[in-house]
Amino acid sequence: MEYIDSEKELINKITQCVMKQVKSNKKPSLKVTVNVSARHVHLSKRDLEKLFGKGYALTPIRELMQPGEFAAKETVMIVGPKGVLQNVRVLGPLREKSQVEISKTDGYAIGIQAPVRASGDHENTPGCILIGPMGVVQLQDGVICALRHIHMPCTLANKWDLRDNQMVKAETCSERSVIFDNVQVRVSPNYVLEMHVDTDEANASGIKSGDKVFVIS
Repeated sequence: MEYIDSEKELINKITQCVMKQVKSNKKPSLKVTVNVSARHVHLSKRDLEKLFGKGYALTPIRELMQPGEFAAKETVMIVGPKGVLQNVRVLGPLREKSQVEISKTDGYAIGIQAPVRASGDHENTPGCILIGPMGVVQLQDGVICALRHIHMPCTLANKWDLRDNQMVKAETCSERSVIFDNVQVRVSPNYVLEMHVDTDEANASGIKSGDKVFVIS
């Protein structure tokens, strides 16, 4: 019995040493706040005036997490070959070129096969019709499903050895925990740390705005 007890004690000590070593070798993970991005529209000045009138300016109603960005009071209709999305929020500030961001589910509903793209990548993307209170805009392209991405300030990117446009993985902490692959890192001195996913991704993973994810590079 003494031999068995000594053997058990030895096994316990070895196990504790191994676990301690594993913990010491494990790298800390970067924790990021995730926000769910519902369908929305970014407008150019030209298209804003076509939809809302000459000299019109957006009316901010809520600041977003990224500095200078806001949700506007204004909404538009998005018209596709098979249907309409009503009361789609316009986000500010204005951009050089209009862009429409929808989910795959939205696309099925209105008959637009929007590809997954990084913001601003409009090459070979479909267009749509936008309807506002004062006019209509026919977009030739610019309808996308936004590639999931992380906004990151330069100081934090340097600390974690990450670079602009690098692809990483992000693990959720929800009840239906998943690992998101191909998450684009977007680095700028003006950014605040934040991850964006669309509504389809949020529903599939069980996460909501304000939840945390861990970056796995």
